[in-house]
Amino acid sequence: MPMDIPKVIKEMAKSAKQAARSLSTLTRDVKDQVLLRMAELLKERQAAIQKENARDVKEAKNAGYPAAFIDRLTLTDKVMAAMIKGLHEVAALPDPVGEVVKMWRRPNGLWVGRMRIPLGVIGFIYESRPNVTVDAAALCLKSGNAIILKGGKEALNSNLALASLMQEALEEFHIPSGAVQVVPSIAREATLELLKQDELVDLIIPRGGEGLIRFVAENSRIPVLKHYKGVCHIFVDEGADLDLAETVCFNAKVQRPGVCNAMETMLVHEKIAPAFLPRMHRRFREAGVELRGCPRTREIDPQVKPAREEDWGFEFLDLILAVKIVPDLDGALNHIARYSSNHTEAIITRDYDRAQRFLREVDSSVVLVNASTRFNDGGELGLGAEIGISTSKLHAFGPMSLEELTTTKFIVYGQGQVRT
Repeated sequence: MPMDIPKVIKEMAKSAKQAARSLSTLTRDVKDQVLLRMAELLKERQAAIQKENARDVKEAKNAGYPAAFIDRLTLTDKVMAAMIKGLHEVAALPDPVGEVVKMWRRPNGLWVGRMRIPLGVIGFIYESRPNVTVDAAALCLKSGNAIILKGGKEALNSNLALASLMQEALEEFHIPSGAVQVVPSIAREATLELLKQDELVDLIIPRGGEGLIRFVAENSRIPVLKHYKGVCHIFVDEGADLDLAETVCFNAKVQRPGVCNAMETMLVHEKIAPAFLPRMHRRFREAGVELRGCPRTREIDPQVKPAREEDWGFEFLDLILAVKIVPDLDGALNHIARYSSNHTEAIITRDYDRAQRFLREVDSSVVLVNASTRFNDGGELGLGAEIGISTSKLHAFGPMSLEELTTTKFIVYGQGQVRT
């Protein structure tokens, strides 16, 4: 019998809304115990989870998916161990719910403050990385939010198995199963129905390729926290330490080129370019990086391919790098303002004033001085795990960890004051 998708999604959203009320009142101790129990069950049921995952992997291989996709889909022993470790790490993080972040007294004697509270119900739409299912559920549980997970069709068996395991842990602690749910359909209609539940779902977080995020943003009635492409720049300033610049730029491009915080464009001050580019390009070529440069870059290094207009502002996610020589800091700032995706930018410089200006004027979620763009990551910034990186500004900007999965409400203490 075919599934009544609108009815199923509506019931899931109602169940999540009811569960969210219970979650908002849980103590840290209970939430941490649930997370640790999930970790135990993952270890105990690893073989069963991997058996379901093997079904997904087999179907993906038969469908001709590329090796990189199969790699992201596969729950290896190493990935399972990382999932278990992640649950322990989230359990060890401070609980943001109920924290009073500020208090002040008004002239009439009222004490006014802000208290952290959960967002409520989060719809999480993502592509075929089943390990993300557990990461996202853990963060939402710890921050007091119910979550509805809509994963990629290629990981459905894996995700349903993981959801069943997590709901078992919830049940042991008498927490409603609606706190963590996986949409049991691969149909696009299910995604569209989820995006219509504006009276029950508080926030949609899409995580995946640019096409997925644009589809969600264009079809959602619910506020969407967007993570668009990561077009990350590094500007090598006049007078920069060339050894430091070479090390940082190499790491930002080569260490893991297929991720959103890898450098995609390198901007170089014209006064330092003749000394820096030959040595930097040589090292990039040894690592297999294809270079695409502006005309001035190609005058210094004719082996560089001509950059096309579409190369500026493009997320290569590969060992490909766009290189441009700019006249000064203003030239770098203008280029970034035009082509950046507001993800991550860095400057390599010895000049304090220019570093400070770069930090103030670049409008990206993380801006660095003399460090690799690869540090735009919740764990690397000391936030713990993250559910994604927001490149929009409402309500969070940058890596989204526990605090970013909460909002604040005003609290007021009075002694009988009335307004006149």
